[in-house]
Amino acid sequence: MDERSALRSIAASLPAAGDDAAVIDGLAVTTDMLHERSDFPQGTTRYTAGWRAVGASLSDLAAMGAEATCAVAVYAAPAFEQADINDFVHGAREVCALVDAEYVGGDLDEHTEFTTATTAVGRVDDPIFRDGAEPGDAVCVTGELGRTAAGLRRFEAGDTTAGNELFRFPPRVAAGRALRGHASAMMDSSDGLARSLHQLAEASDCGFAVEWDRLPVHPAVEAVAKSESDRRELVAHVGEDFELVFTTPDPEAALDAVAATGISATVVGDVTASGVTADGDHLPDRGFTHGG
Repeated sequence: MDERSALRSIAASLPAAGDDAAVIDGLAVTTDMLHERSDFPQGTTRYTAGWRAVGASLSDLAAMGAEATCAVAVYAAPAFEQADINDFVHGAREVCALVDAEYVGGDLDEHTEFTTATTAVGRVDDPIFRDGAEPGDAVCVTGELGRTAAGLRRFEAGDTTAGNELFRFPPRVAAGRALRGHASAMMDSSDGLARSLHQLAEASDCGFAVEWDRLPVHPAVEAVAKSESDRRELVAHVGEDFELVFTTPDPEAALDAVAATGISATVVGDVTASGVTADGDHLPDRGFTHGG
């Protein structure tokens, strides 16, 4: 059973599960686990790891349109080094401060591999789910795509300074809040744009038609892409960008609402009756998968 099949089986028996975060009586809660071998390339600092791990959970709150309140983390490693722990906490605190939340601690444990599990808590009375997209809506994304893919290439090339910088993404909590009342469906792009579109299509029983030339691409991608096909792979399939992918019946109002938070959003295509395509060709359901 792969990750998505396991998640479907869990969601079938837990009604509150299945979206980026669970929302119960206005309380939004989400949890994530990251491992050194699968999530942190060699050269990732503990500061970046703290930022990125907690930021991933904050991004889940953003995808529900929630206000972020606080986060905690489990820090597990073969040995406890004071400098490493301090750096991890520093990164976690700074990414929380970026979205007006507070990092409030967690737990320590010994483990054979550096591993962190994070939980973020927020508030939202009118969450945005994945199942509200309808044919005729526009599909949009915040920010730019391919940031993590470019970071991975930088790590591979030994440029750890650039790699760490690209890995410290800004969670789109303010944009998520701004999209309440505008977005009909939403999730974050942690699994990549292509996989996110397939997940939204499954949840909303619809399709998507996007255009390659409309996708907003992070400037760092251009410096590492080896060809046009490689560029598309980095932008659509690598994942872990943590931008918001959303649909809306009124794109002008939605984009204005996001712009008021200081970032951009871009219309990249339309919601259709079925299928997921890019420039009319099938867009494969391929992206980031834990354990895949």
